[in-house]
Amino acid sequence: MNIIKWLQDYFEECCNDDWEHTYQIKIETLDNPGWLVDIDIADTNLESYSFEEIRIERDDNNWITCRIENKVFKGRGGVKNLEEILTIFSEWVRPKS
Repeated sequence: MNIIKWLQDYFEECCNDDWEHTYQIKIETLDNPGWLVDIDIADTNLESYSFEEIRIERDDNNWITCRIENKVFKGRGGVKNLEEILTIFSEWVRPKS
């Protein structure tokens, strides 16, 4: 699976001439170093679903935390964990689409 293509398709599905003006998908770097991923799920079919927080600590550079907070999927991870964060989100979304 190409996770970037999937994320583009997911974003396109969310866009309805309204959602994209209020909500966003944000991917940034952290200074420890690592990744920050915030994906708004407000005003989507996902906002009513629960998400079990994920915490994986492999080592100082290989870690992940993912949770839902205030209708935002919040993924954080080490410098090489961006794809894993996006995959966790996509695997949570797929059964609900």
